[in-house]
Amino acid sequence: MTVPKKKLSLGIFMPNCSNMCSISSHNVVEDQWTFSSNQRIARLAEQLEFEYLFPVSRWRGFGGEVNYLGTSLETMTWASALLQTTSRIKIFSTVHVPLFHPFVVAKMGATMAHMSDDRWGLNLVSGWSNREFGMMGLELPEHGEKYQKAAAFIEILQGLWQQQTAPFNYASKWYNVVDGVSLPRPVKLPEVANAGASLDAQMMTARLCDWAFMSLPSIDAATGMVDIMRARADEHRRSIKTAVFPFVLWRDTEEQAKEEIQRIIDKKDPVAAQNWFDDLAIGSESFDFATLDLLTVSGGGIITAGTAQSVAEQLQSLNDSGVDAVMLTFQNYEKDLKRFAVEVLPILQSMGVV
Repeated sequence: MTVPKKKLSLGIFMPNCSNMCSISSHNVVEDQWTFSSNQRIARLAEQLEFEYLFPVSRWRGFGGEVNYLGTSLETMTWASALLQTTSRIKIFSTVHVPLFHPFVVAKMGATMAHMSDDRWGLNLVSGWSNREFGMMGLELPEHGEKYQKAAAFIEILQGLWQQQTAPFNYASKWYNVVDGVSLPRPVKLPEVANAGASLDAQMMTARLCDWAFMSLPSIDAATGMVDIMRARADEHRRSIKTAVFPFVLWRDTEEQAKEEIQRIIDKKDPVAAQNWFDDLAIGSESFDFATLDLLTVSGGGIITAGTAQSVAEQLQSLNDSGVDAVMLTFQNYEKDLKRFAVEVLPILQSMGVV
């Protein structure tokens, strides 16, 4: 008996930060980061039967002319509001380990789970920008220790969320919980994602998380990373889902799409792009984007460009590689999401991808 291939889940990597899609002054939509804009995008995505909304969490931009991601909406309050204005779509918050105590996230997350019939999820980030956290007087742990601390954070969250009658206790270098209780508990354990790509991050994600949110340089790299993450989860007798965030751009011809990509590069913000590149390279220890230009176009996402047909075929390739979900980014989210619904989505449906 042939087992049908799993369909690709669609999500949006939301523009809750300014200049979300590209580190460039080309074709900037100035008010895209505002809550009213995010609310319209969320409702449209739900209407189109997208399944997920993912935000970026930033506390400081990257300077230069555009100050890439410099204006941003905090994602716990953002998710809380969007959960109330939607009814089906799953919405994640992105939380930095250095800034939150797991008790706070346990309480806030359980509250949002109850508010939304368990539609809230958590994207946990260990923190990698010393410039960002340095302005707060916070020093980040060494790379390996960052993920040990993140693991402790998740273990405490899950302990509090699952704790029944006896108080929860936990001892570690970073947190000590004595007779811990956090009520209410979520009815269903919230899903947890992590976007780290280093070996330490992969091992922690495979052991404790539900989602590996992968930043990859190309579609071709997806199959290998999906296989790696599934194998690591198998070692713990677990399963894990994988997601990537393609930057989707399509025009009537391939040449027109290439020309638009070049215009983005031609107007890149060299200061912001270099700061972003340097922070990633220093903070992640697993950074493999070959050029500053590629990073400028997509902010670290897979560049998925061409005609509507070729974009659909590239998304199909991600589905064939085993990727479970794509969190799409666009130049103009509202305009392009409406175009996507008319020009790309029907092709994906006819292919059986979604």
